[in-house]
Amino acid sequence: MNDPQSKQLKKIKTIAPSFRFIKKAIQSPATTVWSPGTKDSVADVVQNMLTRIENERESAVYHYAKKFDKWPEEKSFLLTKKDIQTQTQSLPQQVKDDVRWQMIRIKRFAQAQKNSIHEFGLDIGEGVTAGQKLIPIETVGCYIPGGRFSHVSSAIMSITTAKVAGVDNIVAASPPLQGTHQIHPATLYAMFVAGADQILCLGGVQAIASMAFGLFSGKPADFLVGPGNSYVAEAKRILFGRCGIDLFAGPTEIAIIADETADPHLVATDLVSQAEHGLTSPAWCICTNEQMANNILKLTDEYAEKLRRESPGNVAWKSWSELGEIIVVDTREEAVSVSDIFCAEHLSVLCKNLDWWTANLRNYGSLFLGEETCVTYGDKISGPNHVLPTKTAGRYTGGLSVHSYIKKVTWQSMTRTDSIIPELASRISRIEGMEGHARSSDVRLKKYFPNKTFDIKGKL
Repeated sequence: MNDPQSKQLKKIKTIAPSFRFIKKAIQSPATTVWSPGTKDSVADVVQNMLTRIENERESAVYHYAKKFDKWPEEKSFLLTKKDIQTQTQSLPQQVKDDVRWQMIRIKRFAQAQKNSIHEFGLDIGEGVTAGQKLIPIETVGCYIPGGRFSHVSSAIMSITTAKVAGVDNIVAASPPLQGTHQIHPATLYAMFVAGADQILCLGGVQAIASMAFGLFSGKPADFLVGPGNSYVAEAKRILFGRCGIDLFAGPTEIAIIADETADPHLVATDLVSQAEHGLTSPAWCICTNEQMANNILKLTDEYAEKLRRESPGNVAWKSWSELGEIIVVDTREEAVSVSDIFCAEHLSVLCKNLDWWTANLRNYGSLFLGEETCVTYGDKISGPNHVLPTKTAGRYTGGLSVHSYIKKVTWQSMTRTDSIIPELASRISRIEGMEGHARSSDVRLKKYFPNKTFDIKGKL
């Protein structure tokens, strides 16, 4: 719930009359990543950058890289295999082994997803044979964020899945570490192991533009994937249409549904763990027991403060303080209704009778069932992809998957032995007022059935 004072809250109270706050957010996360028309808005800045890069090509990218990352003009963004080997050779073997294990795990699930869809041909009757063909996207650009973390998991999730799908060209980009001209070595190793064909040490709008326009790689992206800051998200939004994108990304979200059987320590820990993603990351807890809700509030405040003391720079305490909410409802049916309106990216259920919740919950990015299953596992290693819909997009789409990289296209062929298809097509075209379409069918009737007369007027 992005704004507790909005129409959304009125809707919730209509379908869940017992709804009440134990903790209420003191502010709401940004509802958009752009604000067109405002001086120096994200949208205006990004549009100007994209226009300049499209017109001036590589020279403009060097300009922005020098401006933002102090990039030396003589240094290439495109990494060679020798560059990758040199920059990752100091990684401990344990790190390399863990990343490979993670990649194999994600690959296994992605392969199962790929196996769940297939090509087919069908004699549909009246001389028509039709079918479905699966064609991998030709070129994909995968953006891997930089910043405070090493985004190993994002590299593995986006690149490995594209590789399994059969994408011909995978161009991956990630920004240099602050004060260096190198990608974080663990992230770089993950990009390489996952199967990126070309890797750019490049971040921000200039990276998105380079992949979209085929700069440095010579391969313009047909599809762009990967999370990033508001500028990266806006660049993808503007480019949508010229190329595809995975999702309109928003802040990471978690919702936990807890009943009287939940372990409040686990719930509190899980809420705080996701709140550390950033200052705009909401965390919600929906309880069917008020005593449990109060216990969770006490522990979450305590754990967020402890993480603040023990992990300098961690922002979980602030995002939980400002955006965290704990809600109580009287029934599990109301809990489902509230959860479906929130439509959280990550939805954890720490309740009894998990099968009931699985059958009744509808809107979420990914579902985590039982205390043995936590969002951290899904974010890192369990198997399903962690690039998931946010900002209630889970109402109409799932997350990134092998299916995202594969075009499911149709084909059809017909014989001239049956007249019903062209005859009906002519009549329906005229019912719709499309005479040109009708005549395309008429000429075939005349050619294939010269000795027959048809009623093709299509009168209403």
